[in-house]
Amino acid sequence: MATASSSSSASSGVTERRGIPAAAFVEDVHTYLSQLGLDVNSALSFLQERLQQYRLVEMKLLAQQRDLQGKIPDIEKCLDIVATLQAKKGTGEALLADFEVSEGIYSRARIQDTDSVCLWLGANVMLEYSCEEATKLLQMNLENARASLEVIVADLQFLRDQVTITQVTIARIYNWDVHQRRIRQAQASPAKDS
Repeated sequence: MATASSSSSASSGVTERRGIPAAAFVEDVHTYLSQLGLDVNSALSFLQERLQQYRLVEMKLLAQQRDLQGKIPDIEKCLDIVATLQAKKGTGEALLADFEVSEGIYSRARIQDTDSVCLWLGANVMLEYSCEEATKLLQMNLENARASLEVIVADLQFLRDQVTITQVTIARIYNWDVHQRRIRQAQASPAKDS
């Protein structure tokens, strides 16, 4: 079936976006089927398979979007905390903070004049940074997360367009096949009557 994908893409000049194959809009069903060398059932089967692939990619992208939408507020919160620590530094005023020790277990800390913070890097790894380094790292992570989210949103829009084009193509092929059957049936009926 890979030949059907490359033939339809090549014939209409459409490409792909970040590994998501573009769907070709079918103007003339007969020409489309002839170019691919497929019968109606094979073409419909190929397009249904492509639609399933689009759905799988969509689920993956939606999961990535949810992850980033959850990560961005966390990064912003960390930036606010580091900024608060820097603002309190040198004032002699202590900062009282509640932090999670483990799931559902919290502890209260009194933080006074600190030059560094510890950030979770993932995989149970925490690293100590100066407040300035932590701010730079968090800002960079925030910019990267926002940029990734923009790309995912654009990918999702592209994917939705491809799903729509594929669904329209399926409907066009199906309707064309019904029309062709009716024509053949009408041509066969007068022959039976005589």
